[in-house]
Amino acid sequence: MRNKGVIVFLTVIITGLCLYYLSFTLVSNRVQEKATLYATDESGNVDFARRQTYLDSVWREPVYNFLGIPFTYQEVKNTELGLGLDLQGGMHVTLEVSPVEIVRGLSGNSKDPVFNQAVETAQERAKTTNDKFVNLFYQAWKEKAGDKRLNTIFATAANRGRISLESSDSAILSIIDDEVENAIDRSFNILRTRIDRFGTSQPNIQRIQNTGRIQIELPGVDNPERVRNLLQGVAKLQFWEVAEINEFGDALQNVNALLVEEAKAKKPSPVEDDKALADTTDLESDLARKLAEGTADDDSLGLGVSPLFSLLKANYGLVYEVRDTLAINRIMNREDVKSVLPRDIRFLWSVKPQKSDNMELLELHAIKAPRGTDQAPLEGDVITDARQSYDQSSRPAVSMQMNAEGARRWRKLTSENIGNRIAVVLDDYVYTAPVVQGEIPSGQSEITGNFSIEEAKDLANILKSGTLPAPTRIVEEAIVGPTLGVEASKQGINSMIAGLALVVLFMVAYYAKGGFVAIAALLFNIFFILGILAQLGAALTLPGIAGIVLTIGMSIDANVLIFERIKEEIRNGSGLLQAISSGYNKAFSAILDSNVTTFLTGAILYALGQGPVKGFAIVLMIGIASSFFSAVFITRVIVYWMSKKGDKSKLSFSTPFARDLLTSLNIDFLSKRKVAYLISTSIIIVGLIIGLTSGLKFGVDFTGGRYYIVEFSEAVPASDLKVGLDGEFDGAVEVKTYGANNILKVTTSYLINEDSDEANREVETRVREGIAAVTGFSYLQDATQLSGGDFSITGSNKVGATVADDIKKSSLEAMFFALVAIFLYILLRFRKWQFSLASIIALVHDTFFVIAAFSIASALGATFEIDQVFIAAVLTVIGYSINDTVIVFDRIRENISNRGTNRLVQMFNDAINQTMARTLITSATTLIVVLVLLIFGGEVLRGFSFALLIGVLVGTYSSIYIATPIVVDLMKKELAGEAKEQTKKVA
Repeated sequence: MRNKGVIVFLTVIITGLCLYYLSFTLVSNRVQEKATLYATDESGNVDFARRQTYLDSVWREPVYNFLGIPFTYQEVKNTELGLGLDLQGGMHVTLEVSPVEIVRGLSGNSKDPVFNQAVETAQERAKTTNDKFVNLFYQAWKEKAGDKRLNTIFATAANRGRISLESSDSAILSIIDDEVENAIDRSFNILRTRIDRFGTSQPNIQRIQNTGRIQIELPGVDNPERVRNLLQGVAKLQFWEVAEINEFGDALQNVNALLVEEAKAKKPSPVEDDKALADTTDLESDLARKLAEGTADDDSLGLGVSPLFSLLKANYGLVYEVRDTLAINRIMNREDVKSVLPRDIRFLWSVKPQKSDNMELLELHAIKAPRGTDQAPLEGDVITDARQSYDQSSRPAVSMQMNAEGARRWRKLTSENIGNRIAVVLDDYVYTAPVVQGEIPSGQSEITGNFSIEEAKDLANILKSGTLPAPTRIVEEAIVGPTLGVEASKQGINSMIAGLALVVLFMVAYYAKGGFVAIAALLFNIFFILGILAQLGAALTLPGIAGIVLTIGMSIDANVLIFERIKEEIRNGSGLLQAISSGYNKAFSAILDSNVTTFLTGAILYALGQGPVKGFAIVLMIGIASSFFSAVFITRVIVYWMSKKGDKSKLSFSTPFARDLLTSLNIDFLSKRKVAYLISTSIIIVGLIIGLTSGLKFGVDFTGGRYYIVEFSEAVPASDLKVGLDGEFDGAVEVKTYGANNILKVTTSYLINEDSDEANREVETRVREGIAAVTGFSYLQDATQLSGGDFSITGSNKVGATVADDIKKSSLEAMFFALVAIFLYILLRFRKWQFSLASIIALVHDTFFVIAAFSIASALGATFEIDQVFIAAVLTVIGYSINDTVIVFDRIRENISNRGTNRLVQMFNDAINQTMARTLITSATTLIVVLVLLIFGGEVLRGFSFALLIGVLVGTYSSIYIATPIVVDLMKKELAGEAKEQTKKVA
């Protein structure tokens, strides 16, 4: 075998890397278990805020030592295999950047009544259409203003040089459009910076294309209020004068003296267990402990290992280790400390730490704020433009341009601070504080610093954020507590392990030693998927599990194809080594085509999809690549090693009972194709009629709903309450933990289309009665009076389905382009449009069949919901179906190449019969995993696994009775037409 050494080398390297990256996941899990233990009270309730406090306390602390290299918890979290919101818990938020304020800002907040009416009309219309706000505004303007032109509104002093009284409406609209897009980009950068500071693991922030929305995912976040404040705070850009150390040094020494005296009076308690960690890592306890031990004095306290004020350089400022910043903040906010410090000084941290001698250091800047004012000498609203540039030493810098008023004030500010520093501050964090080299007479200036190109670009965008306000508002949020995540992941993992164990038994029973080889490839595949996900910083979600299920099927399928080819060669009289070589070579084209078509689908879904679609696509693409490598190359190395004795090797690919099973089939499948057409059409039509009349049960992420925050006197499993409430409402129900495992967020789509007070009261009543019926608890109005067996509703609101609409639209677009790509690839490989068209018809058939099955199941009393995970299940069905179809088509292509197109129907029947063993075995192994998932995966995965079950069955059925017969019928028409033309020519 050629290149065996390369394959072994790659396998060893990839395995080593996967082990390395997955080791961080084990360490992270141990830390989180300690945090949960720390936050659990005597009643077993988990306080998520307290849990977050523990994790914050160890964020910068070493928790893992790999070959002598220490890693902090932050570094561990950044390297671990992340879990998505559905498996780990956290927060999903969609923010909308309001274009209304941008338009008003460009107009100089015009008081023109026609202009304001047009803006208000556009706002109303934006609620019911996906058209861009700028277009809606202009339509309303033309309706209300008649022949009046936009330049009468937008030709202001602030827009001088861009908009004049000569500007056309189209030119002005183009400028407004650009400003809206730029504002969204700037908001994106500001939010990304805030989220990076927030310190969550595996954050995901992305713009939703062609909208003013930004989608943010924060897995593992347990404090929703903290996130809301972080994301919705107003971005405030300011320029402040910086006070130097000699202006307030005496005050700092007074603070030192105050703290030293206080520390001497303390009697610190020793650290007894992990629960005390969060309370003893602060600076004050450290000072007290050093004093009690006699290892510190007044001088060393000022310049020691954990100093309060480390005066490294008098002309540079105050610099501290990042781990000390929390304690310093607490000290600086104390009233007695504030009374000692100058009243015209504010202290602000740098946004970015600097590394020095294996330490991360942050500078604390002293800002001159006369009488504690928040009004800076210069605000960001004067900046008209900012861009990344280079300084005289060719280092990245930022150039900025101010308006006339800004230029005047900037000149005054710089002339008064030559030789001093001016801080550029955003959201009370200092981005840079350059020294003023000289008076800047114009509004054109340059900011230099230790920037990378990316940082300079980001800073330019941030500076420009002062041009126009672009407020953001949360339009949708979903909070998933860790209880639901633990249940879903535990049930899913246990079910998959059980399913895989059954697959192992089946493969060994059918393929003997060859079965062990296939299982080795499967295990390598799953291991590689998880390891590569960790290396790429991606997160595993429930849709990702769908991708793994699909790649399990494809990994088994590739080896089944190879082994069946090997068995076929052996039956035809070839020796073992020749049969192995021929088997791998002949199966390669079918494996390649099926993997490429599925990979193309994944790539398009990743490029165009959102939310669960994107998560599914990432895992699918990784799974396809790893399954192809493991099933084709790794197994070949193993098989060649096991057969190194040649024909005397004891390597077998079948057991006695399976040796001749499914090898002599001669079933006339195509004679039943019209019956199959009729059955499929009938089921799909009946299902769609039921769905359109009775209505499918859509999840709340598709419909929106009212949510209620319900506090119980003791912990209640979220999944148990959901199952119980499903029978209490006509609409869908979603239950998630919220803040603690005895507080649940119950969302229902019941009466979603009614917005009256009566409807609100009725829904809340039904929720109260339903919870009481399911749990046996009693309702209390006052949550402070809860005791055993009580619950109370502490908050409620109504959420829309805005994000669900975006996901549906992007999913449909992604699936459309995926179908186009599949059509073109199959046309390229098979050279006949009939194969392409038949494959697309089969995929559409399978999709509608699954939807019809859900409708019929709902009519029969099942409680399956159409939700975001269902989308991933349908995509899995598409991937599985095209894989099945391409395998049959590949054998048909081979038969046509060998025998031509004579006796077309017989040749197609032969192809189906020849691949029947592979079809049934692959379907059986995939069905084993899906069935176990359906039976033991729990209610959270019930609809998902049901969709997979129907999809695997219908995918197998359609490759035999839909796709292949359609090719026959289309080719017969073409051949008949060619024969008729030939007859005419002869005549």
